[in-house]
Formats: sequence, structure tokens, C-alpha cells
Amino acid sequence: MTKQNKSNFTNDIDKDSSTWRTFLKLWPFIAEHKFILFISVILLVASAFADTSLIALLRPLLDRGFSMNDQEFLLMAPFYIFGLVLLRGFANYGYSVFLSLISGKIVMKIRQKLFSHFVDSPVSYYDQNSTGRLLSRITYDTDQVASSSSDALITIIRESAFICGLFYTMFYNSWQLSLSLIIITPIVIALITFISIRFRRLAKNMQNSMGNLTMSIEQMLKGHREIIVFGAQEEESKNFEKVSNKFRRDGMRLVSISALSTPIVQVVISFAIAFVLLTASNPELNITPGEFTVVFSSLVALMQPIKSLTSVNAGFQKGMAACQTLFAILEQPIENDKGSIEVDKVKGDIVFENVSFGYETKNDLAIQNISFSVPAGKTVALVGRSGSGKTTIASLLTRFYDISQGKILIDGINIQDFTLYCLRNQIGLVSQRVHLFNDTIANNIAYGKIGEFSQHQIEEAAKKANAYAFIKEFDKGFDTLVGENGVLLSGGQRQRIAIARALLRDNPILILDEATSALDTESERAIQKALDELQKGRTSLIIAHRLSTIENADEILVMSEGKIIEKGSHSELLNMNGAYTKLYRSNFND
Repeated sequence: MTKQNKSNFTNDIDKDSSTWRTFLKLWPFIAEHKFILFISVILLVASAFADTSLIALLRPLLDRGFSMNDQEFLLMAPFYIFGLVLLRGFANYGYSVFLSLISGKIVMKIRQKLFSHFVDSPVSYYDQNSTGRLLSRITYDTDQVASSSSDALITIIRESAFICGLFYTMFYNSWQLSLSLIIITPIVIALITFISIRFRRLAKNMQNSMGNLTMSIEQMLKGHREIIVFGAQEEESKNFEKVSNKFRRDGMRLVSISALSTPIVQVVISFAIAFVLLTASNPELNITPGEFTVVFSSLVALMQPIKSLTSVNAGFQKGMAACQTLFAILEQPIENDKGSIEVDKVKGDIVFENVSFGYETKNDLAIQNISFSVPAGKTVALVGRSGSGKTTIASLLTRFYDISQGKILIDGINIQDFTLYCLRNQIGLVSQRVHLFNDTIANNIAYGKIGEFSQHQIEEAAKKANAYAFIKEFDKGFDTLVGENGVLLSGGQRQRIAIARALLRDNPILILDEATSALDTESERAIQKALDELQKGRTSLIIAHRLSTIENADEILVMSEGKIIEKGSHSELLNMNGAYTKLYRSNFND
């Protein structure tokens, strides 16, 4: 990734966007279920129609049934009421089930897309975003989407239809008494719009607060041993209390605005009710008891849907804010995989030509103008003090990061011309930071190609890695679950599992990044022999802290501050009496 492109990778999740724009991005997910959605909308309108009709029924009941003593209508009225209540119950059940079905599918799809996007994101993305924050996006934020795509949608459509029905009923029965609606409608709309904007801003604050909360919990769970060793329990508790209190305060702001909106709406509608009572007292209008009762009841009934709309606005805006964040993440670039070349197995000639690279989070270049070659089947070792750029070179070869300038070739082909799967399928990597999945030992060894290797092949790889003996000591042997990140294994055992994994894949290129750093001296001697055998016929790039492990390398590159300052065989470098000699002596003195 070039310096010019770095700005394109910035995280835009805090940028605000309109509700309408965000909803348009959500719509394709909803549109996949448009038939069920259409049925749900019909049921929602039917439910609102039933409620409105029950209020509208008051006029004929009073004017025809009781004032005119229409016995036939009074006999039929219970059937009308029963039919409307039955329709309402059927509609309520139907739309609740259908919209929950749609909501579940939408959230599942967004969550799956988000998970896949995280899987395909470049390593540099994780350099800039904590695991806790990303975990919050895929759990908390997607739950907010569920809220806006089911509960909020139900309330918005049903209550809006109910309000429209009440408006029609009022104007149909007495337009004179209903004139107050012309005054209160724009006030209520302005109030809901103002609250919507405030809700969306506060909802984004809550999202960030939840991210910090999750990050704090994650750091405590992962660093529990360090916390108790250094006696930092009280400090961590105070930090958690701080971020937890911030989340609580943001939540209270949402509640306070939501709670304030309801009495304001009720006060506005009470003015409308007062207007109706005042207008109805005019004898020239000749208002019947039924007309007055319907209009008055409709005005009182308006309080509930308007209250619901202003209250649900909190959930809806939280959902829209979550959608905005999730879509911003999904719009971030994934790994650059524009290569088209795929081969079964490369020979393994590696060439670095004038390669420079700098990390996103740092101003200085990590490596500068690096050039070297590793002929197929040969071994090159990289040595130097911490931060000299050794591991960076390994990360560039696997394309965890893309170089800023220069080029890296394998068999004369630029590594960017290979597909990422093909490139990484040529490389066996054993890092000093071994990650094991909460699965069986056998599946961890065969990880990435589970099912492609026989049990015999897995066991043979374990034997070569000097792991077979300790594995068989477990009651379940290769079927033993290793726990999260191999917590049930020692550091040396985890390292040997990783080496067995590399042995099993039989890649033509091998990267050993401090591969024996977690092993004791006895295990290191036993496994070094297996590694020596493994390197035969393979191109090997070794990053070593213990210089005794790379004395037989074909070439050793000595690095300092991102540059190669010396290179040669072990004996040649010792004869130079330079940086390598100092490293070698200090290594053995240690």
C-alpha cells in the first residue's frame, strides 16, 4: 500500500449520515423479502383499520342505535365489534411473526457479511481497530439493526396507518371540529424531526461507548494473569467503572429525551382537545352526540400512536446509527487480491528488489531499500536487534502488508500477480506468536485443510515435530480440545503443534519466525533436527534470536534500523568482526 493510498484506508465509521440515506442502504436487504414485507404491511394496515373502525362505530351506535333506537343496528353491532376484534387479533399475530422472520434473516445476513468482511480485511485494519470494538460491531450493533427492522418498523407502519385513519375519521365526521389538527400536525412533525436528529447523535455515542466497554472487558479477560501478578485489580476496576458509567450516561440522555417528548406531545394534543370542546359549544354547528364523541375519542386516541412514534424513534435511530456504522465498515477496502496467476507449486526462488515499507501507524519506514535473493532450496537467515525489520520482511512476503515501493518476486513473478490463496499456499509459516483454535489437536494441525489429510499423515507430522509423545499422554490423544488459543498447552507444546502444521502442508517456501523461541534447550535440540530435515529442498527464510540455530544457513543478513548492514555466511560474518560478531558474542553471553 503506497503512502498516497493510506488516507483511503481511514476508518469512516464516525461520519454522520442522514436516516434516509442509511435506510436506502438497508433497503436491498429488506427487498429480498418484499413479498412477506408486503403481506406484513397489509396486516399492519388491517390492524390499524380495525382500531379506527372501532372508534368510528361510536357515531352510529350513539346516533342510530341509542338516539333513534335502531334495534336492528344494535343487534348487529356486537357482530361488527367481534369481527373487528377478530381481524385485529389475526393481523397482530401475522405481522409480528412475519416481521420477526424478516428481521432475523436481515440481521443474520448483515452479521455474516460483516464476519466475512473481517475475515477478508487486511492485517493493517486490525492494527488500527481493537478486537473489542470490532466484537461490539458484530454483536451490539447488529442487535440494534434487529430493533429497527422489526419492533420499530411495526410501530412506525402501524401507528402511522392508525394516525391516518383517525385523521380521516375525524374530518369525515366533522371537519369543523377537526381544524385543530392543521395546527398541531406541523408542531408534532417538527418535534419528531428534532428528536430524531438528537437520537441519532446520541445513538452513535452509545455505539462508541459500547465499543470501549467491550474492549475493556476483552483486555481484562485476556490479560487476567498480568492483572493479578501486577496487583492492578483496583486500577482495572476503576477503568471499567469509567467506561461503564459513560455508557450509562449516554443511555440516560436517550431516555431523558424520549421521556420529555411524550408530555410535550400530550400538552400539544390537550390544546387540540380544548379547541374541540370550545368549538362544539357553538350551537350553530349542530354537532350530533355521535360526531362529537368520535372526534373527541379520536383526538384522545391520537395520544397513544404519537407517543409510540416518538418513543420508538429512539430504537429506530439507534438502529439507523448502527446500520450507518456497519455499512461504513463494509465499504472499507478488503485485501487487494487482483492477482490472476495460480500454480500448484513454485520452485521457490525469492527476490527482494529495492523494497521499502512503512506501517500505517508510524511515520518512519520500517524497512528501506532492501534487496536480497534466496535461491530455491537455500536458507537465508535474518538477524538483528528487536525492531530492525526482520519480521516485517516475512510479513511482506506473505502479503500481510503491501510494499510501498520496489517489488518482491517468486520464480521471477511479482507476488502481487499471484492470487492471495495461491501465494499463501506456497508458504509455511511458523511464528513466535502461535495461535491455536478451540478445537482438537488434530484439527489444529490440519487447520485450513481439515479433511484433506489422513490421521496417519497428521500423526507423522506430529512425530517429526517432536509433538507426538506429549499428545499421546492426553486421555483423548489427538482428539483433545486445546482450549481458547491452546490455553491447556504449554508454550513449547503450542510451538510444536504449529511446526507440525507447517510440516503437514509441505510448502515449497518456509518462514520460521523465532520458531524455536518458546522451546526449552532439550526440546529445541530435538526439534532442530526435524527442522533441518524439513528445510531440505525448500526455500527457507529464518528469523532467529538464538544465533546458534542459523549457523548453517547459506547466507545471513544482519539488519539494523530497517536496512541490511552486513551479509555473508556465519564464518564470513565472524571474520568481519562487525555487527554480527557483537550480536553473536552478546547472544552467547546471555
